Amino acid sequence: MHRSAIKPDLFADQEHKNKLDSLGDPLLDLEKHIDFKALAAKVDAVAPREISPKGGRPAYPTETMIRILVLKRLHNLSDEAMEYQLLDRMSYKRFCGLIDSRTIPDRTTLWTFENRIGTDGAKALFDGVESQLLKKGFMARAGQIIDATIVPVPKQHNRSAEKELIKQGAMPADWKPAKRRQKDVDATWTKKHGKSFFGYKLSINVDKKYKIIRKFETDTASVGDGDHFNAVIDPFNTSADVYADRGYPSKARDQWLKENGYRNQIQRKGQANKPLSEAQQRRNHRIAKTRARVEHVFAIMEQMGGKMIRTIGQARADFAMTMMATCYNLKRFVYFQKNGIKAF
Repeated sequence: MHRSAIKPDLFADQEHKNKLDSLGDPLLDLEKHIDFKALAAKVDAVAPREISPKGGRPAYPTETMIRILVLKRLHNLSDEAMEYQLLDRMSYKRFCGLIDSRTIPDRTTLWTFENRIGTDGAKALFDGVESQLLKKGFMARAGQIIDATIVPVPKQHNRSAEKELIKQGAMPADWKPAKRRQKDVDATWTKKHGKSFFGYKLSINVDKKYKIIRKFETDTASVGDGDHFNAVIDPFNTSADVYADRGYPSKARDQWLKENGYRNQIQRKGQANKPLSEAQQRRNHRIAKTRARVEHVFAIMEQMGGKMIRTIGQARADFAMTMMATCYNLKRFVYFQKNGIKAF
């Protein structure tokens, strides 16, 4: 009989945990540097936990559910996939405080929790992470960069007549309730660089110094990039410089920036009958070097399982995009802390 390297051991679980730590569990960095208890308190302040009736199953702690939401967004997992990973992965269970729990939050529990806290709860998480950044001195510095990105959702296949009804804010009468629940009538189409996209739009403001998202707005994809420009301006940045690409310049915006004390660092866009001068091209090139920093933010979002979201409706999309911005900042904060980067 051949000998086997497989050796049953009563302490195998602990050995596996020790091995996981020695290899470097990235979730330990989150555990070490993020105050999840404080984040949970902020969420409970805007979306209090329901009191379970006597004899009913008590709710999972808000902190546990927030940790799960963070994992879900960091890896762009569906509720079903998140439930599976919680059952399957030791590191996930340990991070969420479920390593010794007989029960694990299922997909319905996750869906219900997201409904409970809504976009207000997700925004409270964003603000909570921002507060922890500010406590460490990471305030907005050196100027602000504004840009927008399309957040796609699965494309809808509707007939022409159905599309017209949806544009008018109505639904086809022959759609049964089950079908209606699977149809996103809020997402819109847009074109960018000659390609068509269906979904939503996330507009962000990052500071030049730390590349932290300071303000953001969510909307449908067809809304113009510049429509939320004023809404995402950060009045607390230490510099008056405002950077943006060729999609943002206008005479009205130039005037608004001047009247409000900002330095216009928006790239110019040439016209068919009026190309940019050499001086304007040099200016655009200079601005592009700084403006490109916001593209790094979108690239990291892509690394978080991609920007596509599989939600139905504006409210769910707003929640997902808010969590996207929150988890980006959370990753950025952990990066600073882990690498000993001090604010100055």
